[in-house]
Amino acid sequence: MRPGALAATAMTAVLLLSGCVASPPTPAPTENVASGLQKFYDQRVDWKSCESSGMTCASVTAPIDWATPSAGSLKLAVIRHVTTSSKRVGSLLINPGGPGGSGYDAVARGLDYVTDAALRDAFDVVGWDPRGVGRSTPVTCLDGPAMDAFLYAPPTAPEGSDAWLASRVPVEKAFGAACAKQTGPLLGHIDAESNARDMDLLRAVLGDAQLHYLGFSYGTFFGAHYAKLFPAKVGRLVLDGPVDPALSEPQDFTTQMAGFESSFRAYVADCLTTADCPFSGPLDAALAQAKALFQAAGTEGLTIADGRQLSLGVLGTAISYPLYDRDSWSSLSSMIAGLQRGSAKLAFSFADAYNGRSSNGTYDHSVDVYTAALCLDGAYPPDLAGTRATMDAIAQAAPTVGEILSYSDWVQVSIACQNWPHRNVLSAAPITAAGAAPIMVVGTTDDPATPYSGAVALADQLDSGVLVSRTGEGHTAYASGNACIDRTVDAYLVKGTVPVADPHC
Repeated sequence: MRPGALAATAMTAVLLLSGCVASPPTPAPTENVASGLQKFYDQRVDWKSCESSGMTCASVTAPIDWATPSAGSLKLAVIRHVTTSSKRVGSLLINPGGPGGSGYDAVARGLDYVTDAALRDAFDVVGWDPRGVGRSTPVTCLDGPAMDAFLYAPPTAPEGSDAWLASRVPVEKAFGAACAKQTGPLLGHIDAESNARDMDLLRAVLGDAQLHYLGFSYGTFFGAHYAKLFPAKVGRLVLDGPVDPALSEPQDFTTQMAGFESSFRAYVADCLTTADCPFSGPLDAALAQAKALFQAAGTEGLTIADGRQLSLGVLGTAISYPLYDRDSWSSLSSMIAGLQRGSAKLAFSFADAYNGRSSNGTYDHSVDVYTAALCLDGAYPPDLAGTRATMDAIAQAAPTVGEILSYSDWVQVSIACQNWPHRNVLSAAPITAAGAAPIMVVGTTDDPATPYSGAVALADQLDSGVLVSRTGEGHTAYASGNACIDRTVDAYLVKGTVPVADPHC
């Protein structure tokens, strides 16, 4: 699902820094929790002004292991934009997805993008870096040069071959061992349920009796698990671009790759209507041209100035990045035109953005969190035969781009998780959240990363699920320019208005 639905856009905004001025601590309400958790729920949070006008920041302490709260603690970095309206509804938590997306950055750098005036007026908009992410206590695995080798080293055997799969096993084992060494016990506790419990802690220290939440992409997985664990505390939850919790990991990755295939087909069809499209002819002929180009470009040793060499896996990552947003399709055409000229420069720019690599060779550790979280949040095949079986299923479901997209995603994750230092916490299962208030599930009909079928399935699973559909391209729906979606979500979050039927925006 990476990158987060909003993280890339939020990160492009200018960060404004201001001096931090102390403000009175927020008293936490009395909560009926287990005795070992009381000190966390009773903590007084010291908010300080930060970032830009109207924003305050704080650090919230949470247990590393919610089942054994005495086993150590971590810090959650939290930011909120405080409303001045007399009609304040409460706090609205925001998560942009990932796993590994920074909710802190989404609010600090992209507040006007992730919310509109109606939400900013009604709520204190709250973003946080989930456990393992960014400013919170982080998951750390490799330094920049080692990460370059992990992600970009030329393959030692033809990609997709049995020999190549076997060559990845020691690489992934070493990666997992480095994560365990650098991160410590936290590595085993960044699962979705631990994050959902963190959300309940944030709700409490913010002084809210119920949780109001806007979760995008993988952030919907946190929200669904919150509803499962705390149905009586569900306020107004919007799950936009949802993950289907009932899909097994092989099914989930295969469905996602089919989503990218559908979006790539839509991109090519649109491209063929333009004068400068790098493809020609009928759609099927253009798709065949694309597949041949990608195979050639990913195997002929194209390099960039820093010496890195393009592989099929890196190219797959680069292709997926601009497919998240229809507005980026022209950039995808530019990348493809570059490949036709023998230039991989733009392809590496996209892959680097997806992988959280900066121009100076440092990383934001989003790949670390992504892998670690997925290994805890699902069950993977136990061996390379299982990896191969899903690769084959992906290639069949997504015949143009699925195979090479799987090389740097399904293959990397499945082999890593087969050799991960910690066992998975969760397995595929439907979530009903019996007793919860109405939960809004928003899906886009041609969402590449979280296909629409997941929204339909989750809305059906939830006892109180309400489906809202957006017809169109791109990952997630709210704040993407569809006025019908924005009105429907705003009415629900601000006023509690639940649509009587899917508006089909």
